[in-house]
Amino acid sequence: MEKKNPLGSLAAFASKDSNLLRLILIAVAVFAVMAFLNPGVFVTALNIESMASQFPELGIIALGMMIAMLTGGIDLSIVGIANLSGIFVALIFTKLLPAGSDASTTGLYMALSLSVALVTGAVAGLTNGFLIATVGIPPILATLGTWQVFTGIAIVITKGYAVPGFPETFLFLGNGKLWIFPLPFMIFAFCAGFIALMLSKTSFGINLYMIGTNMKASVFSGIKTQAMLFKSYMLSGVLASVTGIVMIARTNSAKADYGESYVLQAVLVAVLGGVNPAGGFGTVLGITIAVLSLQFLSSGFNMLRFSNFAKEFTWGLFLLAIMALNFVQNKRSLKIKAGKAAAKTGAVAAKKA
Repeated sequence: MEKKNPLGSLAAFASKDSNLLRLILIAVAVFAVMAFLNPGVFVTALNIESMASQFPELGIIALGMMIAMLTGGIDLSIVGIANLSGIFVALIFTKLLPAGSDASTTGLYMALSLSVALVTGAVAGLTNGFLIATVGIPPILATLGTWQVFTGIAIVITKGYAVPGFPETFLFLGNGKLWIFPLPFMIFAFCAGFIALMLSKTSFGINLYMIGTNMKASVFSGIKTQAMLFKSYMLSGVLASVTGIVMIARTNSAKADYGESYVLQAVLVAVLGGVNPAGGFGTVLGITIAVLSLQFLSSGFNMLRFSNFAKEFTWGLFLLAIMALNFVQNKRSLKIKAGKAAAKTGAVAAKKA
């Protein structure tokens, strides 16, 4: 039996998806640098557990951003949806749940609150889909406007104050463990697995990629593009509401302006993860590796006592550098393809002559 050459397999992998290989190298490099700069602290069970509890919020919201970007759009309202969903959950627990409720009553209210949060995300996402697919507003403007609307509603409801105090059963979602794995990590793993299967194994996922690649061709091929846009933004909204649930369960409070930096970070993760801003390409694996890289960077910076301004500056530079690198790589790929096409055309012409 012929033995496989690991170097050959690596070369084949690199040629098949050079962006994914680059992502893995970036993640390994960031982890190694932070481990070197924070010896004896970064690579500890406590820190790894802490990172596994923190990155799922950004990871889930980045999955929602990816879904929107696959269509050639964007969802800037995703944090507003997350906070509004979280506030509805908080109000059900603080205003409706009777004091001293037993476990069964608390469980019923918990089921109600989670259902309300998911419905809120779906309705908010459908609103974005309506504005984009039916009214015809560009995604960046539509979702920027709805972000302000959702945030405004949240501020009016709470008067700008935080809403604290949830039952222990609910707090388990943000702080509990299943065996050795933090529950937020398990929620992210479930969402990532579901989205990966949906994109690769269902007609919805295939059509989503086709719409992002060529909208006009998708229309002529019989794809109902309006319905697809509605569904994609609804899914993005539901993922945002899941993020809101995890976020308030971890912090034991809900507020209208939590996680505002997640918008920039979600775009950064999506682009770093290989999602094409013009639509049509992106993978869950790329998003996962990208969000881990950003978490390694963020945790390392916190240990080095970098200010939040320095972190935001670094993330911005990171985003610009990755976009420039992707642009150069795509331009080079197009030149290679054009050269091959020209050579093939020349060979056919010579053969006819």
